[in-house]
Amino acid sequence: MPTISYFYGIIIVMYLRNKEHNPPHVHAITQDFDAPFLIATGEIMEGEFPQKAKALVKEFILRYQEELLSMWETEVYKKLPPLD
Repeated sequence: MPTISYFYGIIIVMYLRNKEHNPPHVHAITQDFDAPFLIATGEIMEGEFPQKAKALVKEFILRYQEELLSMWETEVYKKLPPLD
């Protein structure tokens, strides 16, 4: 579970076990929540996540969408800059 980025108490990870399962997504983790978010739209797939944190995760995903999709497809990850 490579950590892709960390910002405002949110950890962004991607499970790269043979591309886990589709559709392409990342997991956002806080102290109390863990939810998958679609790379294509930045929307939460299932579960609960605080509204403000959800908006930050979506902003992050849309900013780095190409890089995240490339990581999903190649299973080669890199750290991405946090939101500022």
